Amino acid sequence: MTDTPHASRPWLSSYAEGVPTEIDEPSQTLTEMMSASVRAFRRRPALEFFGAVTTYRELGEQIERAAEGLRQLGVGKGDRVALILPNCPQHVVAFYATLRLGAIVVEHNPLYTPRELRHQFEDHGARVAVVWDKVVDTVDGFPADLKVEHIVSVDLTTAMPFPTRLQLRLPVPKARAARAKLTGDPHARHLVPWKKLLDHRRLSKRIAGPELADTALLQYTSGTTGTPKGAILTHANLRANAMQGRAWVPGLVDGEETFYAVLPLFHAYGMTLCLTFAMSIGAKLVLFPTFDIELVAKAARTSPPTFLPAVPPIYDQLSRAAGRHTLDLSTVRFAISGAMSLPVATVKRWEEATGGLLVEGYGMTESSPVALGNPMGPTRRPGTVGVPFPSTEIRIVDPANTDVDLAGGERGELLIRGPQVFSGYWNRPGESADALLADGWLRTGDIAEVSADGFVTIVDRLKELIITGGFNVSPSEVEDALEAHPDVIATAVVGLPRSGGGEDVAAAVVLREGAELDTRALRDFCRTRLTPYKVPKRITAVDDLPRSLIGKVLRRQVRDRLLSGR
Repeated sequence: MTDTPHASRPWLSSYAEGVPTEIDEPSQTLTEMMSASVRAFRRRPALEFFGAVTTYRELGEQIERAAEGLRQLGVGKGDRVALILPNCPQHVVAFYATLRLGAIVVEHNPLYTPRELRHQFEDHGARVAVVWDKVVDTVDGFPADLKVEHIVSVDLTTAMPFPTRLQLRLPVPKARAARAKLTGDPHARHLVPWKKLLDHRRLSKRIAGPELADTALLQYTSGTTGTPKGAILTHANLRANAMQGRAWVPGLVDGEETFYAVLPLFHAYGMTLCLTFAMSIGAKLVLFPTFDIELVAKAARTSPPTFLPAVPPIYDQLSRAAGRHTLDLSTVRFAISGAMSLPVATVKRWEEATGGLLVEGYGMTESSPVALGNPMGPTRRPGTVGVPFPSTEIRIVDPANTDVDLAGGERGELLIRGPQVFSGYWNRPGESADALLADGWLRTGDIAEVSADGFVTIVDRLKELIITGGFNVSPSEVEDALEAHPDVIATAVVGLPRSGGGEDVAAAVVLREGAELDTRALRDFCRTRLTPYKVPKRITAVDDLPRSLIGKVLRRQVRDRLLSGR
């Protein structure tokens, strides 16, 4: 990217000390990056799972053996290999073993319904899948035209220390319940056990690896605004984003950090911060199959975290545990939050508990995913998503005409350009053309405003704006007003069709225990904060709101439920 003066990139003056304005072009594929870490940090711990440690040398050996196992199953360059796994050492090995062959990883949420998984397999057509044994029967039960040729079954407990495995086999209810949560008893035939996949010699060095421009990953979007699509991310995209992350936090020490993988590795956020960024700097990655305060507290006693990527609800829970003195967070120097808005109160609690920094970032699956972040230093600005990463540019444009750039302070659609931006959607040329404009600009679909010094505030999703009486209403603005009421714990605001055309502003609210819904009082309360057309016409009390695995409220599902009267 050619350099431009600070006048056109005012955010550069807010970068933390030591952060470069540009990164070099990636020169390593992810496979080469991992090989470099194996050479440089051979004796260092790479992974920890319930106390069982895998060194970088051991990890490199397992990757090469698993790659040979996959090759003997017929996997070659350009083939898709589906991973349906929670966080575990086998996930890391399978990810890099697939890439070693020049094949393409396709990440899946193991908690998806059979219908959701089937849709994605129909799209990508993988014939080999590495699957958590609790999900094996779902994949084996796909229709004949989707039949997966080889299913590699993974029992998470085999990666645990022997004493832990022994405890899980005790004939007591607590042990049985814990074991049932971690492993299953699949009935599918002709499975390839994970152990058998590793029971090979190392892959021959004559097997060519991938190129930088090759597709490394198909990462399906969350589908919060429609049918999930597979974002095509290349080795260059993902390597660039790991390099940008490393540049953003100059205080990290290669080979000395401990990252906690409390975010799912199958999600774009957890994948980049843990599977690529952490491995690129020789960090120890402590893996949690699911977020659990007790597991985190136990791990922290022997492997204190130094870097923690997470989401606001996790930071809140950890901060409260630290306040009760059941968890020591004093070793966490850096933390970065994403996927949803980070409340200023959460930042304050976290930084008081740790003495470290917590900043908010911004990204999307299509940008590998991180594109903006608050500086890791005194110039950070809570309440915003920060400024563009090195080698990243932004524009604010008129959503109806993306050729029109808006003046500073005006709200418009955020566009992003940089080396981390994807190359399109799998098998969807039309939607790819809609998302990617000329000269590599990515349409985010987010409405944002930028301050004079370049800090970005996300206002709302373009597709979730409510149009009522010819006016646009931001759901987030209405939600903020409702959640200021002492009886409201959480809310989701959507647009519901009205008989005469247009939409009504509708809210689903979760009330505090003991409170009763008083729609008139809530509307009166909103009128003190909102113009009349933004005040909800319909308010419905609900027990809970549907959320994604990482805690984001799924407004589309809320809308569907309100329409169906559920």
